Amino acid sequence: VPNNYETDLIFPIIKTAAEIAGIDYATSDERTKVSLKVIGDHVRAIVHMIADEIRASNEGRGYVLRRLIRRVVRHGRLIGISGEFTTQIAETAIALSESAYPNVRQREAQIKAELQREESQFLKTLERGEKLLEEIIQQVKQQGKTQISGESAFTLYDTYGFPLELTQEIAEENNLTVDEASFEAEMEKQRKRAREAHETIDLTVQGSLDTLAEHINVTEFVGYTQPAATSKVEVLLVGGESQAAAEAGTEVQIVLDKTPFYGESGGQIGDRGYISGEAVLVRVEDVKKESDFFVHFGRIERGTLRVGDTVTAQIDRACRRRAQANHTATHLLQAALRKIVDDSISQAGSLVAFDRLRFDFNCSRSLTPEEIQQVESQVNTWIAEAHDAQISILPLAEAKAKGAIAMFGEKYGEQVRVLDFPGVSMELCGGTHVSNTAEIGVFKIISEAGVAAGVRRIEAVAGPAILDYLNVRDKVVKELSDRFKVKPEELPERITGLQNELKITQKQLETTKAQLALAKSESLLSSSESVGDYKILVAEMGEVDPESLKTAAERLLQKLGNGAVVLGSVPAADKVSLVAAFSPDVNKIGLQAGKFIGAIAKICGGGGGGRPNLAQAGGRDASKLPEALESARNQLRSALS
Repeated sequence: VPNNYETDLIFPIIKTAAEIAGIDYATSDERTKVSLKVIGDHVRAIVHMIADEIRASNEGRGYVLRRLIRRVVRHGRLIGISGEFTTQIAETAIALSESAYPNVRQREAQIKAELQREESQFLKTLERGEKLLEEIIQQVKQQGKTQISGESAFTLYDTYGFPLELTQEIAEENNLTVDEASFEAEMEKQRKRAREAHETIDLTVQGSLDTLAEHINVTEFVGYTQPAATSKVEVLLVGGESQAAAEAGTEVQIVLDKTPFYGESGGQIGDRGYISGEAVLVRVEDVKKESDFFVHFGRIERGTLRVGDTVTAQIDRACRRRAQANHTATHLLQAALRKIVDDSISQAGSLVAFDRLRFDFNCSRSLTPEEIQQVESQVNTWIAEAHDAQISILPLAEAKAKGAIAMFGEKYGEQVRVLDFPGVSMELCGGTHVSNTAEIGVFKIISEAGVAAGVRRIEAVAGPAILDYLNVRDKVVKELSDRFKVKPEELPERITGLQNELKITQKQLETTKAQLALAKSESLLSSSESVGDYKILVAEMGEVDPESLKTAAERLLQKLGNGAVVLGSVPAADKVSLVAAFSPDVNKIGLQAGKFIGAIAKICGGGGGGRPNLAQAGGRDASKLPEALESARNQLRSALS
């Protein structure tokens, strides 16, 4: 064979793509062959990547996968394939590989679901993006330039999901280049905006710790086994500045030589509690882990705290129990999702707070109500079975060999902490947990929704937080029962009845509005004017709603016969409604209602369109409505005379 692409490893995939496109590889021109080779090579790689549990995203391996899929889709369009096609080609790739790599057939459903989702989403924006890029290319050529600006490339990336590489590829096909340096500058501006919008690290605190790091030891964490510890104040910061002492009423950041307080990490928030000493008390509201130092954020309630003081650090045990219950529940939740929904599900993020838990996971579809119920029931079953926790410190390789789940992207040392509930869940985790699942008590899923492409989120409560959750809902139910004068179990029926009554009332109101608009429109007939063989009527109708305005325009055109009607109204503040109704003879001389009213609406800061005989539009600037209607009147006079 002349090249790798025409071997039996890839050519059957190319042949499938050619058949879908209705072309013959052998007789195709070189450009078409290149597209077919790209599809064959990329689809083969994509199948194995998804089989290895990589999911499309905007970071790392996921971004590489997304770029490959989008390149396949675009080259499919270049050879004349319209609509979705990648799953058909993937079937050929799976069939070619399954004898040597059985996991590709085992993961067939996930591979095709991921491809279908990514292809469908990209197709929605590809056509618009290609059209914009085509316009950009034309402008560049007209200006006699040979380079697309980084700003234009960034707009394509940010708005239409065009990777820079795709823009560069299309530009190269047109003998153009892309200003990559300018594109990167725009990307950096976006990153800076993101950092400013979501600053998570106190830079002044971090800077002070970096300065002091050479003179103090790292914090020893004893909180796995001790709720309290006798400690020494190593660092005292006020507003990020190192201080020797601080008095009552001061917001402080404290570093101790050892602490029982868990520092926020791994999705679990920091402990709360108190630091006390002789005649001094500090209420700790949060603890963060900066490098190897635990920073206690709090307020001095009484006395004076000094560097070097010996103090007692005491966590709030009730808050710790809540965090432990929610954290262990996230482990059980992941195990249940992998058992019931898909064994390839992996964690994409989490939050373990005192009052709730949030678990993000990679999944290409939403869970069914039945699956959610099964997952919740499975977690509660494991809780009731009272599984003991087994904690061990192992070499990373040994822990993974035993089946411990590690979170992708997380950095681990040579030695890792393994949390094992035998037969249920085994994960690498440095968080705090219950010693037996029975301590959780109960688990309840609150919601399940999508938060990003291929990422779902479950929010839930467990342990003592369940009571808070139930109390809030009990209060709401009681208030509704009192308000509607019904028993709690009768509320759904009562609300459904009210909804039906509201729908009937709304329909009656709409009918009344339409009748009033028609009555008002009758009085406008006298203000119509003749222009040649046509009659035109342009008028403002106060606060009439869009639907009634359209009905009035149709009725008036029926009365006028051969002509044109343009009506405008202001149904709400900062909202303009416009409608145009043209007779067939007006259409014959080249006037179309859709294009006409769309141009008029721009005067009011809006737009719209519709059919040649009837169209609606809207705007935001009500003060411009008289000007817009006058423009419509003048244009109709000019066109029809």
